Amino acid sequence: MKNPLACYLVGGAVRDRLLGIRSKDLDWVVVGSSPEEMLSQGFKQVGSDFPVFLHPESNQEYALARTERKQGHGYQGFKCNSAPSVTLEEDLLRRDLTINAIAQGSDGKLFDPYGGEVDIQNRVLRHVSLAFREDPLRILRLARFAARFEHLGFKIADETKQLCARMVLDGEVEHLTPERVWQETQRALEEKSPSVYFEFLKSIDCMKVLFPELDALFGVPQPEQHHPEIDCGIHAYLSLKQAAQLSDLAEVRFAALVHDCGKALTPEHQWPKHHGHETTGLPAIKAMCKRIKAPKAYQDLALLVCEYHTHIHRAFELRSNTVVKVLKSCDAFRRPERFEHILLCSTADARGRTGFEHSAYTQADYFRQALSICNAIDIAEIRNSGFEGKALGDKIDQVRASRIKSQLKGKDTYHADH
Repeated sequence: MKNPLACYLVGGAVRDRLLGIRSKDLDWVVVGSSPEEMLSQGFKQVGSDFPVFLHPESNQEYALARTERKQGHGYQGFKCNSAPSVTLEEDLLRRDLTINAIAQGSDGKLFDPYGGEVDIQNRVLRHVSLAFREDPLRILRLARFAARFEHLGFKIADETKQLCARMVLDGEVEHLTPERVWQETQRALEEKSPSVYFEFLKSIDCMKVLFPELDALFGVPQPEQHHPEIDCGIHAYLSLKQAAQLSDLAEVRFAALVHDCGKALTPEHQWPKHHGHETTGLPAIKAMCKRIKAPKAYQDLALLVCEYHTHIHRAFELRSNTVVKVLKSCDAFRRPERFEHILLCSTADARGRTGFEHSAYTQADYFRQALSICNAIDIAEIRNSGFEGKALGDKIDQVRASRIKSQLKGKDTYHADH
């Protein structure tokens, strides 16, 4: 290195240190420098919209201090100024939340012009300035941080919530691209309390813009004796909460959240019952996944859970040949791991009801045992008996059903109008 650069650790790394959390990435801001100076010191430029560089040894990101000026709608259309004259205070002013607008010098001293440390102590998520409203993606980032830190007691400041609601009302959210919406949503699904993400979006009327299929569930009733929470939207939240306890996988959590989308399409004269919602929900889930560009794996699991969760709930009522059909329809023999995810979502659905959070769900074990019994069958032996083609397939299914019937005994412990 030639001349020492004025470098400050910024953003999540500082925030997490103050929270006692280990931070994965270390981001730095450089004040009073230029692209030419950075390159001369061995840094490699990687940013196209604004100057971001990789350190020649640590490979960590170093960005020149910058300001931004809005020039269009959405989160694009910003004009960046990264001149050497830009101060650290000006750079921090453009950041989203006060807890992310703290810098730390090489001497360990904090530079905190906007009260981020106090907000960390008070567990408040607050916007730094009105520049927040220029980037609607920050609404989703805020919701994701709320989902990440809810277990630590963090709450969104009232004035920040009001600002977000105003941005939604002004139509800013409509300019977000599906790719960015999904990116933030997927990350939110991986957080400790993913339901908080959707709860916040609902509270500011953002869900009806980004996830209308989910928003339509609210206000739709279910039979109180089976669903004390009554409201289908609340049940979706509760199911997601249960899924988050059962699995770290975002795919499982997403499927649990959307599994009842068909109930929003039930004609009002049929309320509070929802017969056939398993199939009416399929087009809605497909439409949502297509619009937000959810990966195929997410859509496939969500569709299977939507269509077959009530079959699994009725495990002890099903004939053995129907159990085999469910296993085949869910592709359990070829993809047992995904079938396990279906069972987890069904468990989350059953427990995602007020008062049933800790209830046993032996239907999942019943299907696990049924699959194990079927997998133990010697297919080669059946084939060597002279069966082939369709006759072979029919005989295999016949043997599967027979073994399930003879080896599994169940007691129906779960009656619900799902």
